[in-house]
Amino acid sequence: MAWHWVFTIIIWRDDGPHASNPIGFTKGLWIFTWTLQIMPMFFYVGGYGHLRSWEKAQAEGRSIWELVGARAKRLAIPAGALLGVWIVIGIVLSLTLGGPWVWRAVTLVVSPLWFMAVYLMLVLLLPIALWLHRRFDTVALVVMAGVAGLIDVARFRYDWDWLGIFNMVIIWGLCHQFGFFYERIVAARRTLDWTMLFGGGFALAGLVGSGLYPGSMVGVPGERSNMAPPTMCIVALLFLQAGIVEIIRPAVSRRLERPGWATVNDVINRFSLPLFLFHTTGMALSRAIGYAIDGDNYESTRPTLGWWLGRPFAVVGPLLCTLPVIYLFGRKWAKADKPAERVREPVTVGARHQP
Repeated sequence: MAWHWVFTIIIWRDDGPHASNPIGFTKGLWIFTWTLQIMPMFFYVGGYGHLRSWEKAQAEGRSIWELVGARAKRLAIPAGALLGVWIVIGIVLSLTLGGPWVWRAVTLVVSPLWFMAVYLMLVLLLPIALWLHRRFDTVALVVMAGVAGLIDVARFRYDWDWLGIFNMVIIWGLCHQFGFFYERIVAARRTLDWTMLFGGGFALAGLVGSGLYPGSMVGVPGERSNMAPPTMCIVALLFLQAGIVEIIRPAVSRRLERPGWATVNDVINRFSLPLFLFHTTGMALSRAIGYAIDGDNYESTRPTLGWWLGRPFAVVGPLLCTLPVIYLFGRKWAKADKPAERVREPVTVGARHQP
């Protein structure tokens, strides 16, 4: 969300707006995407959340299909409603203003919904994911990573780019599956955190250094993407970021136990879904107001010094435009869930997981 608000550069061409970012203009800036691209962590946390939800559902006597149906409904209805509203807006603007720019603009606004589509897919596949976890434990992760690697080899060696669609399922599914092991990771010796950090970091450096993969973990116009579809770089990034998160987790947990921080964290968690859904709508409204006031001079199409100096304030306009949208349309999807316990009981390091 913050990445879209702060680092999106809109370039207007004959067919309408095109999104870019400063990585394509600034040499070496791609290294920062190794920590700023946190999609692997979203799916990782989602996996743990789904496992805990299933355990709670079992205790309440609910079936896996009841859980899947409830989760799918909570995701699909607001995402579908948002998509429908923007389609209507696109039709109205096309009939009144005309021009190819309308549908390009609508596409840019709704494009982050790809994340919701993948997440919804993982919710629907939750029964299979849980079965793999119970039946095969860590072997499932190794096999998924191996298959993803073979798909990359086939794509790059034989130019079978169509195979990349399978890695949309396998690699994001691996990130989700990894979340099932969260409690064991927390309970393990701290050397595991550093193992994940160094293992993921060296693997990522090796993949990028091979020349087969770009260094950036976000899309950059004009080069191959590690995100669409995801490549083995995302698997390495998952372990690198999981190691970082676990290393800083104790300090962050202590900070979040303080009243002020705990309140902020609770508010963010409650409104995370509507904020994600509507943040590009708020950004579009903010940009539209800016263009109406200042025309083509509203923003730079390159990351100039003035553009960089203005980055700390770039969240203000989109945030102010997003909050009213959430208030009007997104409050019903804000849910005040109680935070899950980090670890319910001690886990013996090295013990075999029982199905």
